[in-house]
Amino acid sequence: MSKRKSNAAPATDDPPHLQPGSPIEISSNDPGFRGSWYTGVIVKRAPPRKPNNKFVVEYTHLFEDDDGTKPLRETIDAVDIRPPAPREKARKFKFSEEVDAFHNDGWWEGVITKELENGRFHVYFKRSKEQLEFGEDQLRLHREWIKGSWTPPLEEDDRVKKSKEAETEQKTETNKVGAQEKLELDNTASKRKLKSDLAGSEGKLESSKITKYGEGDRVEVTSDEDGFEGAWFTGTIVKAVGKNKYLFQYDSLRTDDDSDFLKEEFDALHIRPCPPEIVMADAFQKLDEVDAFYNDGWWVGVISKVLNSLPETKYQVYFKATEEEMKFKHSELRIHQDWINGKWVTASKVYHSYPSFHVFLDCVYVCWGSMDLGLHS
Repeated sequence: MSKRKSNAAPATDDPPHLQPGSPIEISSNDPGFRGSWYTGVIVKRAPPRKPNNKFVVEYTHLFEDDDGTKPLRETIDAVDIRPPAPREKARKFKFSEEVDAFHNDGWWEGVITKELENGRFHVYFKRSKEQLEFGEDQLRLHREWIKGSWTPPLEEDDRVKKSKEAETEQKTETNKVGAQEKLELDNTASKRKLKSDLAGSEGKLESSKITKYGEGDRVEVTSDEDGFEGAWFTGTIVKAVGKNKYLFQYDSLRTDDDSDFLKEEFDALHIRPCPPEIVMADAFQKLDEVDAFYNDGWWVGVISKVLNSLPETKYQVYFKATEEEMKFKHSELRIHQDWINGKWVTASKVYHSYPSFHVFLDCVYVCWGSMDLGLHS
């Protein structure tokens, strides 16, 4: 009698998180899904019809049928797959921290804009320019999977460690099992993969404050087009062309025939005032979020390495959108700032104290947008 074959896919030479059956998080470049991660498992490596690095994945909370009985399966490139992001078991979140918020069955990247009572927070999402309310049990510190490790790494502080020790003592003395907090996420199973841009959420609090601009205002614009995400280009408002819509002229980009500077129309959600200058007397530090000047625009990235070179310090900057690293001079960088509800906010800076890798958050620097920015009511 022949032996029955196993249904499990065989192990491969791929990294541990790409082995069949491994839990993962999956990203997507589809419009409406950028900036989100969905949980799932690796099913198998995709058939090698041609050289590729793709895998068949099965989602945990997304389904192909209306009854929610058949988990959605897709073929995904390895660059859009990572291990499940770690999170502290207990953490106090703060204003301006970059976090992932669990929403519509996935983790969405945002920034805390307000601390509320009872452990709740307002979280602003840059891509959809929406603000929603979440409980701390629906949040985790935002981390990047870079070259096989998490940045910043998971680190429990002394408060958490002492709490664990006290809990262990109590269990020993009373012979009782202490109650453990469980993560309660509003993860109503999706019946199909939603084309979610956060706009239709019941938890929606408020739209971003729309800044008004006038002819001649100096501003920066951004685009959702592939290849331009995360970039801001400087220029001037030519005129208003409709409700919250403006004709913009670039400072550096030219028309195809090179006869004039390029003009394009943008809605107000893709326009912001030019950010105030923050003078950096000292060198930038590893993990500082910066804008790097490249190809006539400012591109958001994270300093991955400080290169001590003369006469000017240079840095290696990692760009999440393209998963590339490039070298820049100190003069080609600026501190990254976000224009949120009419004011400038810089993200919390994360530092590492080697060799213990203790992580702490620096104070927040807030620049109010109404100060000498030429805003119009």
